Amino acid sequence: MIEQATQRDETRARIVEVAGAMLRERGAAAVTTRAVAEGAGVQAPTIYRLFGDKDGLLEAVAEQAMSTFAAVKAEAVRAARDERTDPVDDLRHGWSMTIGFGLANPDLFVLLSDPERGRRSAAARAGTALLAERIRRVAEAGRLAVPERLAVDLVHAAGTGAVLAILSTPADERDPSLADEAFAAVSGRILVAGPPEPSGSPTADAVTTAAITLRAVASDLDVLSVAERAVLAEWLDRVAGQR
Repeated sequence: MIEQATQRDETRARIVEVAGAMLRERGAAAVTTRAVAEGAGVQAPTIYRLFGDKDGLLEAVAEQAMSTFAAVKAEAVRAARDERTDPVDDLRHGWSMTIGFGLANPDLFVLLSDPERGRRSAAARAGTALLAERIRRVAEAGRLAVPERLAVDLVHAAGTGAVLAILSTPADERDPSLADEAFAAVSGRILVAGPPEPSGSPTADAVTTAAITLRAVASDLDVLSVAERAVLAEWLDRVAGQR
């Protein structure tokens, strides 16, 4: 039984590898069950048995590629925290990694840009969690101007939109700097514009930023009880979202 399971896993991995190579080199249209079966040295019914249909196969290919990319991003996030990299610089680095991956893997990126596929993808959820970790570091540094969840959604939406906009343009007319402009726009919305005023009453923006900063570390305040931390988080969420 174990041997059969191992053989099935090896066959599945080989099929995904062949289909992934076809997708990268020749596009989604070239990934037919017949072509993949021939390339992997299996019968077409094997693909249907393992993946259901061509769509299931493409989803498996996309998931594997995204899982590999998520592992690379996770290592980058760990390194940035361990090395105390400036959180905004790290956020920009993560953005550049994602844009680069999307432009280098257009068919894969389009597949996972489908909201339904994205919701089913464990790798896509892992990628969003890593973005949230980067945003958390920005908040902890007192440099986030909007609630963390909103910041994550804005960066994710802007990044996805930038890649799709670039890919929708003929290859010889594409302007990769569009992604830089998109990051500048979204960072202008989510990041604190400058240092706080040295004196006088704090502005509404300063109060909001302070609430967001404290909210980022509220769960780590061991001086408070679990219940007190929950209440504090609720209050801070309310203050941070008041605008």
